[in-house]
Amino acid sequence: MGRLEDSTVLVTGASSGIGAACARRFAAAGSRLVLWARREERLRSLASEIEVDSRLPVLVSCVDVRDRSAVEAAAGELAGEGVVPHVLVNNAGLAAGLDPLQEGDPEDWDRMIDTNLKGLLYVSRALLPHMIEAGRGHVINVGSTAGHQVYPRGNVYNATKFGVRALTEGLNLDLAGTPLRASSVDPGFVETEFSIVRFHGDVGRADSVYEGFRPLSADDVADAIHYVASVPDHVNVFDLVLLPAAQRNAYVVDRKG
Repeated sequence: MGRLEDSTVLVTGASSGIGAACARRFAAAGSRLVLWARREERLRSLASEIEVDSRLPVLVSCVDVRDRSAVEAAAGELAGEGVVPHVLVNNAGLAAGLDPLQEGDPEDWDRMIDTNLKGLLYVSRALLPHMIEAGRGHVINVGSTAGHQVYPRGNVYNATKFGVRALTEGLNLDLAGTPLRASSVDPGFVETEFSIVRFHGDVGRADSVYEGFRPLSADDVADAIHYVASVPDHVNVFDLVLLPAAQRNAYVVDRKG
């Protein structure tokens, strides 16, 4: 099956979208899975599906990455069972709102900062010492083109994704002298629940984001993440930017209508 057969891959935000697609993609490569997400029913349904298809056991835990105590407890439980990820996919993230800064909702800001930045930090801090002790590992952070170029009304979401990019670069420096690697996969428009969450459940407004062109799918991004995880140990894909063909920067899209 390849280099990732029998490896252990932990995916956060695994109950839907890119996280669920990553779970299926790594399972197809023969990896053992540890899946974390907030929505337990969805998570267990996905795990059951994968176990039937792959005949590999899947460990699941209902973890909100914003809850540092819960993250630390779940990581400690894994370590106590001798489970140390070969690959950590920091996927949990969201956008909330699309307003000028002067009209923004601070609760939206807190959700984005707590999930996209602090959640990534909590998970990485809890697992990295075990990965370093094991002498192997690869951290893959799911960023965004929003971390490369600011777009109108993106403000705080842009700031968090610029932060993810900086943290990935900083982590690479901090891991110098160890066999561990850190990478970022930064997609553009991907049709998942992302826009529904951003617009607080307004499905019509969310659908309009993808009108007139073919966006990336969650599977497209999962394929890229799997590729980054699959390269030889002496290779580090530092940052991979992934766009649908119709998109040429963070906000220029060829919409045919």
